[in-house]
Amino acid sequence: MNQWTPQSWQKCSVAQLPDYPDPDELEDRVAELAALPPLVTSWEVESLKEQIAAAGRGEAFLLQGGDCAESFDDCSVDSITSKLKILLQVSMVLVHGSRLPVIRVGRMAGQYAKPRSNALEKRGEVELPSYRGDIVNRAPFTAADRTPDPELLLRGYEHAAMTLNFVRALADGGFADLHHPEYWDLDFLEEAELAAEYHQIVNSIRESVEFMEAILGREPASLRRVDFYTSHEGLSLHYEQAQTRQVPRREGWYNLSTHFPWIGMRTAELDGAHVEYFRGIRNPIGIKVGPDMSPEWLMGLVARLDPEEEPGRITLIHRMGADRVEEALPPLLRAVQESGRFVTWCCDPMHGNTETLENGRKTRRFDRILAEIRLSFAVHRAAGTRLGGVHFELTGEAVTECIGGARGLAEADLERAYRSRVDPRLNGEQALEMAMLLARQLRS
Repeated sequence: MNQWTPQSWQKCSVAQLPDYPDPDELEDRVAELAALPPLVTSWEVESLKEQIAAAGRGEAFLLQGGDCAESFDDCSVDSITSKLKILLQVSMVLVHGSRLPVIRVGRMAGQYAKPRSNALEKRGEVELPSYRGDIVNRAPFTAADRTPDPELLLRGYEHAAMTLNFVRALADGGFADLHHPEYWDLDFLEEAELAAEYHQIVNSIRESVEFMEAILGREPASLRRVDFYTSHEGLSLHYEQAQTRQVPRREGWYNLSTHFPWIGMRTAELDGAHVEYFRGIRNPIGIKVGPDMSPEWLMGLVARLDPEEEPGRITLIHRMGADRVEEALPPLLRAVQESGRFVTWCCDPMHGNTETLENGRKTRRFDRILAEIRLSFAVHRAAGTRLGGVHFELTGEAVTECIGGARGLAEADLERAYRSRVDPRLNGEQALEMAMLLARQLRS
């Protein structure tokens, strides 16, 4: 195998990378980006890797969630606060239900690029490059907006840095204080039964906190803050390359644009550029696993990306769809079991359950998302393996993008507040309801 460098991916076949019209400008912007400070630290990356390994052993539970694709316009106080708040609320419910530490990983501070099935989009007689996320081009359907712009790589870094800075300030400043979870307001929660159950959980946690402090005779500092990590799909390899660094007193290279990058199915070719890039970084990495992935392909990826067989290095995020999970998942579980390799398994119940309505609107049905989670637990239980986490696309905002849930959102409701530029998300109420149902599953 050839020697790895942060640039060695450029010698491989590459998928889902935009065609920048000016290579010299691209090179200049990448050089600028490479000179900027890292967004995360190597010790945070290593800490997350240890915690993901714990999730694989059943000693913790991984919660990964956030927007399908972040927008630069959403880099605001209200947007960031609502995302962090719903992740904290969901994680608190899962802690209460599972009696395990929950690892909080946001799809944020870098989730600005999206893969597309078609390189071009046609409207009438006009055909332009598809919108690939704010870090690549712009959403309006004009030639100027849809032309890939390397300047957006720098804008992506700036917005990620601002987001991370605010999240860290909130997390360190008492926003996550378990003494006052009732302050994480529930304005979005209109369904009475859900609100009552949530308040019961809050009261139970408050009593537990008071009991712990009475026993210890002091207030544990850990109850006032939480660790919070970031993740994004490592799609824009120029962006990832520029933030890949060596650090003092640690071996190897780290992608310091995020804690936890992942590879999607569209870019998981064994000899492709994305696998070549990912094999050289020390971060924990996710691999999205769909129903069309064969055991041979999967084990080839695991061997290529984890030659040292390091616990916490590989998280396999399966996204099969409720109709196919019982058929497609067991052969993959068997292949990993028979290899003797250690991985952490995570369920993404969102992507395999996306459907397009007659009016062209994408949506997902709450009951099918829940069904895939329940079936995944059952399949793992039957195989003797452990499901160590879940991966949701969600928002704390009162959007109407997914059908169903306790409020009974229907197709007609989607037009009321459909804001996603790409895929539909659970709104705050649906996300909290899903967490409560998942907590019952974990408890049982």
